Amino acid sequence: MIRNRTFERRETTPAEREARKAFREVIPGKAMTDYAKAQKSFHENRERLKAERLAREAKARARSSSD
Repeated sequence: MIRNRTFERRETTPAEREARKAFREVIPGKAMTDYAKAQKSFHENRERLKAERLAREAKARARSSSD
């Protein structure tokens, strides 16, 4: 037997509305937190590599000027 399946909207309960509201607020914040962590890590790594490069260049200049 085939039933007529119509999609009816059911009323959400106050608890469901509160849960949706809570999750809607948390999820975008988490994404930004992950983005901020990635950006911080990237900038720290870039600064570390820059310091290493400057140290190598200074060492090379000191070696070439002492020869």
